[in-house]
Amino acid sequence: MQNVNFGGIYPMLVPFYQSDDRVDPQLMRRQVELAVASGCHGLGVMGLGTEVNKLSTAERRETLAVVAETLSGRLPLSVTIGENTARGQIEFGRYAAELGASWLILQPPSVSDVAEIELLRFFGAVADAVPLPIAVQNAAIYLGIQLSTDGLAALNRQHPNICLLKTEDPPEVTARVMDATGGAFRLFVGRGGLDMVDQLRAGAVGIIPGMETVDRTPKIFDHYQAGREKEAVSLYGEILPTLVFLEKSINHFVTCSREILAQRLKLSGPVQHRLARELTPFSRETIVRCAHALGFMPEVNSSMRGQL
Repeated sequence: MQNVNFGGIYPMLVPFYQSDDRVDPQLMRRQVELAVASGCHGLGVMGLGTEVNKLSTAERRETLAVVAETLSGRLPLSVTIGENTARGQIEFGRYAAELGASWLILQPPSVSDVAEIELLRFFGAVADAVPLPIAVQNAAIYLGIQLSTDGLAALNRQHPNICLLKTEDPPEVTARVMDATGGAFRLFVGRGGLDMVDQLRAGAVGIIPGMETVDRTPKIFDHYQAGREKEAVSLYGEILPTLVFLEKSINHFVTCSREILAQRLKLSGPVQHRLARELTPFSRETIVRCAHALGFMPEVNSSMRGQL
């Protein structure tokens, strides 16, 4: 397995779409450079925030290749795998490894009423076939499936490269999971970054937020890790109204966070997929207020790592 220092801010890249609903590769590259220049500790792609449910397998591969090539090893790369078969996850996981992925996040297959033992076998088969550190995405709120803490602990014992977790739970649940699994996992929390300071207090080592706050979230993490908790809380307060607005549902989050980021990047032209959630007039007004409060993103290039 790769020697990766797990932890920090791994923003999840969001797709912007061209008029034919294809992912705009230039705007994926721009986000990579923005994350690097903002001082992020890693980068995430192909998760729910990347709207993989709207992409074919070929489009997922194309998008991942663009991201990996642009990143070029400057930061650790986390790749979420959402194929519905173990064979499909193994194939995509090996492809991600070839492109330089540092670790994988495995989503459960999108089927209902599956016995936990079958899910454990599913994840174990993928872990045994892909030589990377692996996280299980344990997120019933979005995926409808949740493994027990006993099941998670058994996975780690039987497949030691399953050594991370990705959750979408509130901080009190994070603390309970960390305690119940005896520290076997390094835990990342999504939720768009909501409650990120409390999540770190609860034992999370990393946060997977959206890109719309990427100029703030790495600084919040660095302040907290350096013992400057007052500064971390103060800076978190600047993004909190936006996060509260965004955290309604995954479709609401992706659609609205993309609009906020588009305004912060001064983009014009098509950015949403034709199947995107329809926005109400009030939501559009709130998006404008959030983007205005956060301000424009600076222009960046590949020589600006950590300078924002």
